Amino acid sequence: MSAVVDLAEDIPEERTLLSDRIRDALTDEIARGDLPAGMQLDEQDLADRFGASRTPVREALRQLAVSGLVEIRPRRGVVVTRLTPERIMDMFEAMAEIEAMCVRLATHRMTPLERSRLMRLHRESREMVERGDVDAYDAFNRDFHETLYRATHNSFMAEQAMAVRTRLNAFRRTQLRQGSRMAHSREEHDSVMTAIAEGDGETAARRMRAHMLNAATALEQYIGEHIGQTSADTGGR
Repeated sequence: MSAVVDLAEDIPEERTLLSDRIRDALTDEIARGDLPAGMQLDEQDLADRFGASRTPVREALRQLAVSGLVEIRPRRGVVVTRLTPERIMDMFEAMAEIEAMCVRLATHRMTPLERSRLMRLHRESREMVERGDVDAYDAFNRDFHETLYRATHNSFMAEQAMAVRTRLNAFRRTQLRQGSRMAHSREEHDSVMTAIAEGDGETAARRMRAHMLNAATALEQYIGEHIGQTSADTGGR
């Protein structure tokens, strides 16, 4: 396990931020294979490691459970879930179709204020890519896509998109660490934004679908390089 990370200074002001940072740190370690499948995670050990109380640790573990990275088992505590690349790729494929539908509708329904917000978010992401700030880009990426969901002005579709995204958040973060993926992600956003500006919903949808499938490919490569044949050796179970 990695060295102790001292995050205690954030607790008085931003307990929620602290739980998010713990979640992100554990997400990266699971994706790298530092925390292998089947490993039990103890709340108190994690609290000591991060210099935090058990409350933000418990919240971080709850979020990881929603993403499917850990399982909370009665009487056994929290256990790291075995990564199954096939299942993850299936989820990305489904998300690609949902995102394509969202951006197609959003292209024609978004308000000028929503379009302006998207453009501002996209502009601000350039600096994040230039400094290689995965945490900042990950937060931006969530905001960017969630703004598109809301811009559909279809509450049911937005809810479904958010539900699937929540399951994939950890994996969408991890794929940004693969090679130059973060820069490519921004370029793909740029092409989507161009189609939106031209009022071409079909092209925007096609580009968004490709964007999501590219993210899935980057994640698959990352898992292959950092976890190796773990899933294959265990039959993917």
